[in-house]
Amino acid sequence: MAGNSFGQLFRVTTFGESHGKGIGAVIDGCPPGIPLVETDFEGEMARRRPGRVAFDTPRKEMDKVAILSGTFEGRTTGAPIGLFIENTDVKSQTYEVLADLFRPGHADFTYFKKYGHFDYRGGGRSSARETAARVAAGVVARKILEPLGVDIFAYTLELGGVKAKKIVRDAIKANPLYCPDPDAVKAMEKALLQAKEEGDSLGGIVEVKVIGCPAGLGEPVFDKLDAELAKAVMSVGAVKGVEIGAGFEAARLKGSQNNDPLTEKGFRTNRSGGILGGISNGDEIVLRAAVKPIPSIYKEQETVDRQGKPARLNLSGRFDVSAVPRVVPVLEAMVAIVLADHVLRWRANG
Repeated sequence: MAGNSFGQLFRVTTFGESHGKGIGAVIDGCPPGIPLVETDFEGEMARRRPGRVAFDTPRKEMDKVAILSGTFEGRTTGAPIGLFIENTDVKSQTYEVLADLFRPGHADFTYFKKYGHFDYRGGGRSSARETAARVAAGVVARKILEPLGVDIFAYTLELGGVKAKKIVRDAIKANPLYCPDPDAVKAMEKALLQAKEEGDSLGGIVEVKVIGCPAGLGEPVFDKLDAELAKAVMSVGAVKGVEIGAGFEAARLKGSQNNDPLTEKGFRTNRSGGILGGISNGDEIVLRAAVKPIPSIYKEQETVDRQGKPARLNLSGRFDVSAVPRVVPVLEAMVAIVLADHVLRWRANG
């Protein structure tokens, strides 16, 4: 199975399945001498961890990261860094109904068509559980970015049709939805609880911002910074759309409206989202990701079995009502991985 690695100089490979012994990441290309100990991972892993609130999956995972290699006396050595996260709360028996049936909206059908089999125990590699390894790798990536003053943060811009109307950064970590608008949190929670009662799920939009990114990151043509950010974000299973800066709104503007005027103090506006010609311009990087509703729901659904015969599916596993809040730290991690890779590529260019 190819496609498990990401990045060039800072290269991350994830491994493991949702209901296997655990998941993890191998990071190659991390420079030596960077402080790194296991407690460094606790904060970010807690943000993504399941079972925090009523609309999360009740699966309880501590998500403790073990460093298997690549450090000595609390610092990176330059060798590959091995990270492992044990699966401690696996209940595969509830997924037995999926041994012969495909979940609508999930990767079961396409994995079966590609590989001739699929891991029905929570989705295997296609499970959101895999993203815990990405968050762990993102912690290491941030270590490379911190000396440059790069600040990455994301938040729930929209959930279940409820949109944040203001961005208060201090409010993001003050609620379990990572919503930047204190006035919108209650409406989002109400929408989540209603969907849970109905056995359904909700999607939304996550916005990511990067402050302090130096100008000059990104490569011409195929490795444009915005192209690599889009790929990184789209590689997260629940994401179905990405826009940077003005995004699709730019299609409705004239050039005179969309261009960001240059002044002696910098750019007057930021419709480019901090990237021009695929290279960072030193302004704030802004991107948004559309997150689909989780396909595993408790409502009866129409499907087929492995032989293509029609069937009805009734699930009884453990599922989130929405992936949106737990995607927030995942997208931060993927953005950090891209930027760390391009920082190293930038340095390599002299």
